[in-house]
Amino acid sequence: MAVKPVVICLSRSGQTTADKIAQSFGFAIHGRKTRVDRADVFFDNALDHIRDLFAAKTPVIGVCASGILIRAVAPLLNDKTAEPPVISVADNGATVVPLLGGHRGANRLAKQLAELLSGHAAVTTAGDVALGVALDEPPLGWRLANPENAKGVMAGLLSGGAPSIKGENIWGLDSNPNGTVTLVATQEMIKGNDTTLVYHPQKITLGVGCARNCDPQELWELVEKTFTDNNIALGCIAAIGSLDLKADEPAMNMLAERLGVPFRIFTADALEAFAGQLENPSEVVFAEVGCHGVSEAAALALGHTDASLKITKQKTKNATCALAISAEPITEFKGSSRGKLSIIGIGPGQASWRTPEASQLVAEAEVLVGYGLYIDLLGPLAYGKERSDFHLGAEEDRCRYALEQAAKGKNVALICSGDAGIYAMGALVFELMDRSADEMGVSAAAHRVEIKCTPGVSALQGAAARAGAPLGHDFCAISLSDLLTHREDIIKRLQAAAVGDFVIAFYNPVSKRRRTLLAEARDILLQHRPKDTPVMLARSLGRHDESIRYVALADLQVDDVDMMTVVLVGSSNSKLAQLGEGPRMYTPRGYARKIDGDLS
Repeated sequence: MAVKPVVICLSRSGQTTADKIAQSFGFAIHGRKTRVDRADVFFDNALDHIRDLFAAKTPVIGVCASGILIRAVAPLLNDKTAEPPVISVADNGATVVPLLGGHRGANRLAKQLAELLSGHAAVTTAGDVALGVALDEPPLGWRLANPENAKGVMAGLLSGGAPSIKGENIWGLDSNPNGTVTLVATQEMIKGNDTTLVYHPQKITLGVGCARNCDPQELWELVEKTFTDNNIALGCIAAIGSLDLKADEPAMNMLAERLGVPFRIFTADALEAFAGQLENPSEVVFAEVGCHGVSEAAALALGHTDASLKITKQKTKNATCALAISAEPITEFKGSSRGKLSIIGIGPGQASWRTPEASQLVAEAEVLVGYGLYIDLLGPLAYGKERSDFHLGAEEDRCRYALEQAAKGKNVALICSGDAGIYAMGALVFELMDRSADEMGVSAAAHRVEIKCTPGVSALQGAAARAGAPLGHDFCAISLSDLLTHREDIIKRLQAAAVGDFVIAFYNPVSKRRRTLLAEARDILLQHRPKDTPVMLARSLGRHDESIRYVALADLQVDDVDMMTVVLVGSSNSKLAQLGEGPRMYTPRGYARKIDGDLS
């Protein structure tokens, strides 16, 4: 499980059981407010809270009725291969039911919980019930080469008796040489089929090196040829390693992604510690990067202490690779991860407006960086994570800190409201990376981190949804803050938008010291559109103190808004309709003309 499970406790009757699970496994307790006495995180609505955790791919252990968990996650069920485990535990611990993710760790965890609580694990997966094993969930450190055949082989096994086992018996099953299905544990390149499952021990570590911007296909073909020539299955690879200077090398990252294994990096000093074990040490490489070899040293550095070179350095014009083997499968990885910075827009603040991808990236992050209020809006997703709060005005410090933390190999989430690419930190991150050292850029290590941008619901989208459909035709967004934009440029944009008759979303309309530009904007717009043009004032969208108001453009006053307000000004065609459910603002696209046959 990539993310540590959370224990949900909904009542005092389940408190003792929840405490025992949390203390034994080191899990956090999330408790229903006023219903439980002790919890790391408290929440108001159980269904919303559980649904939010599930969307973030967080495994859930609910000390509650199964039905509560089912109702919470049911709307999100669509892909069993990607869903996190969900386990229901009776208040007294007598019954443990893995509801989802049986073959993604839920069955195994349910059995561990049942043993801890002296209860019964109500596992219903056929293989677990009949044989005590799940053929598509091999032991840690082993990989199933043909999972697509697991269901058919399991069916054959259930109806045809004991399997024929070749190689190490990692399942603890009786073997029948004449069995109708076969389970093979091997390092060799054996192909499975409808009656044969092949498992590979992940004892091989792959060290790689390459010239800058090496063609990814060249590195892939070198690795593939090396394994094929030596009859070693690619599924035996536990991890890929290289020098930290290559952390951002596309060929290496694409290789790791293609193989589905971690990519780990080492300093030159760490690799040089293996100089005495190299078969192909190079003074040229030492002079270039500070160690006598990359691929062989990285392969050894990744392995257990007993690791030895199995295949010495193989090379092409621009790439090298080497293989080391350890006596046992590798389940913990040495070296460092390539740092990752996720630039996340969490929307206006309401959890239901936050995208599942944003929630998942937050859940996976080790470090949260952002304006304190925005991190607070994450609620339980922020629990247990290192956080660094920055005040408004410290935007460059915030982004620089996030990049440098990622440069240390950490998984960092930079939290922004709305969409991170709209008047937020996304552009500043890339600006810092684009600067030279003389221009107060960031470190060389920060330039090698992985950057992930994920969209969020912007304030203008949230406001438009609350209004109805004011963005139904052409629109634009203009910030009225002259802290970062020259005032004369803002005036030019206002005049152009007014002439163009765009619906306009005003961001940063006023502050304590900026009180004039909004009035100027109103006066400019009044030269080009009617006085009764509808204006929406949306404050604190998606939060408990949300408020929505409408005024006519001529009546718009500076004191009507603050920095938490989005101002949506309609075009000359925008309407404010008085409907049964209240006023709704919309901008016609022109479909009536089309219906009347007035369009060419």
